[in-house]
Amino acid sequence: MKTAVEFAEKGGFEAVRLRDVASKAGVALGTLYRHFRSKEDLLMAGLSLEAEALVRQMKQSPPKGDTPLERVTAYFAAATRTLCRKAKLTRAVLRAGASGEPELTEKLRRFHGVCAEMAVAALRGKSLGEEKPTELEMSVSSILHQVWFAALIGWMGGLYTQSEVVKEVRAAAEFIIRGADGNW
Repeated sequence: MKTAVEFAEKGGFEAVRLRDVASKAGVALGTLYRHFRSKEDLLMAGLSLEAEALVRQMKQSPPKGDTPLERVTAYFAAATRTLCRKAKLTRAVLRAGASGEPELTEKLRRFHGVCAEMAVAALRGKSLGEEKPTELEMSVSSILHQVWFAALIGWMGGLYTQSEVVKEVRAAAEFIIRGADGNW
């Protein structure tokens, strides 16, 4: 996986060729194919490495803020920074995730689950994994992640800057939180 990530960081989606990854990693191409069905599958596995790094970061330094809005905005700012600092890799992973390959669904679902837990922890102002999220918390997190991914697609296409991605998620979070409190 790390070799594929290196190729993607240097040249994006097109630069990740299984034959090259196998050669540089020193494994047989058939061995690589036994573990990863496609370039997209390999890139999605690379996404799990980024998620693990983000989880470590969130455990070491939980999002700060006095309100749920401040903390969830801090979480999405950190998550966006983590992905955008490796722009070519992130673009490659987003492209792989949008490929529509059914085999990738579970990997994408796991990534969303990890992200949802981090957002819920930020909303609560508690440590990651402290308690099981409620259905409402998971719904709020899911909506915010959908906005985030849509904004990241916009970033990928040059529509948004990194800070504008965070601004879009913050606007959605503010609307949801205000709506949940009845403060229209």
